[in-house]
Amino acid sequence: MKIALVDCNNFYASCERVFDPKLIGKPVVVLSNNDGCVIARSEEAKALGIPMGAPAFQNREIFQRHGVAVLSSNYALYGDMSARVMSALRPMVRGMEVYSIDEAFLAIEDNQDVMFAAELRTRVRRWTGIPVSVGIASTKVLAKIANRLAKKNPALAGVFDLTATVDPNEWLARVDCADIWGIGRRRAVRLACGGIHTALDLKQADMTWVRRELGVVGERIARELNGFSCLSLEEMPASKKSIASARSFGRPVESLSELEEALATYTARVAEKLRAGDLLATQIHVFVTTNPFHESAPQYTAGAQASLPEPTDHTSGLISAALALLRKIHRPGLRYKKTGVIVTGLVSGHGVQRSLFEEPTTYPRKTLDAVVDQLNRRFGTNTVRYAAMGTEQPWGMRQQLKSRGFTTRWSELPLVNLRSHR
Repeated sequence: MKIALVDCNNFYASCERVFDPKLIGKPVVVLSNNDGCVIARSEEAKALGIPMGAPAFQNREIFQRHGVAVLSSNYALYGDMSARVMSALRPMVRGMEVYSIDEAFLAIEDNQDVMFAAELRTRVRRWTGIPVSVGIASTKVLAKIANRLAKKNPALAGVFDLTATVDPNEWLARVDCADIWGIGRRRAVRLACGGIHTALDLKQADMTWVRRELGVVGERIARELNGFSCLSLEEMPASKKSIASARSFGRPVESLSELEEALATYTARVAEKLRAGDLLATQIHVFVTTNPFHESAPQYTAGAQASLPEPTDHTSGLISAALALLRKIHRPGLRYKKTGVIVTGLVSGHGVQRSLFEEPTTYPRKTLDAVVDQLNRRFGTNTVRYAAMGTEQPWGMRQQLKSRGFTTRWSELPLVNLRSHR
């Protein structure tokens, strides 16, 4: 068995280009929450020297001078497009680990090579419009390296099978230690002090020395470079320990009513995630904070937590618990920047040991939640909402440059104009 890593190229920017072809060939950047910093760049934007994490306001002159398309993040669209990419890949392989929103490790047969990789690439592009790179190797760390080489070398046309090369060491010598999955800049500096600068150097290093300098994790990476599989394919996602939802406000919030609306909205999202994962929460934590960058203003950060009467995923009960905690920690006269909710103590929705003295969640409440989830999946997030979440939500994130929900809202589907031609 071999491992293939499929990585979507400049994923957020590519998602935007699928629905706006005028962006193809043009520099594109996607901004973080509240349109603060650059979190994604097209190749053209990278060529302009726009760094990752750059504050948008500091780069407005560059954006204007070079005609950079600047977009707010559209996470609902990106999440849906990711699911479509993974759906295109899954039937083609023996096993798959979805590693991130834009990456997946695939278990493939020993006889599947660059031709198969090219087929995967074509299938994803045809089904979703998203360009991907595919790297094939005998281990996950080597597959990461193969993918990087496929992406950085135009001559490889986006696919590379490290197992098919005459001399793999020749390719490993081209990869800096800082670019090895799991090493990073800090560990690379430590390795450089020991004379190890490339992936080939690390592969040939003494394992006792590597373990002493980088620990067990570093030794596993080095052994993977030697072709020994130490990191298995995780086809089932790891069990969640907690679920959180928090956002910075688009403007400072002073009133308790607006804080409650925001927290209720975030709590409803947490409840939806619980049900999607067939999980129940037993603990809830709420926090608020002012803006630490406004040093002249009064500063305040506080949190509170409570045990829930019974394990639950019910939106109404979680909102009630969250708002009760918020009222305990709220201080009037402050300008709040952020609030959020975290649920912990997660247990499976099946076979829960319930309290002898509490009434279990009734069937109608579970039915209500299921109907609300179904409607929101069909017509868009928060189409149906609890009154506590408000309607106008003036505290919401700044997303003045956000594209439409092309695949997530019926009212924002792409429109096609048909013209008759003689």
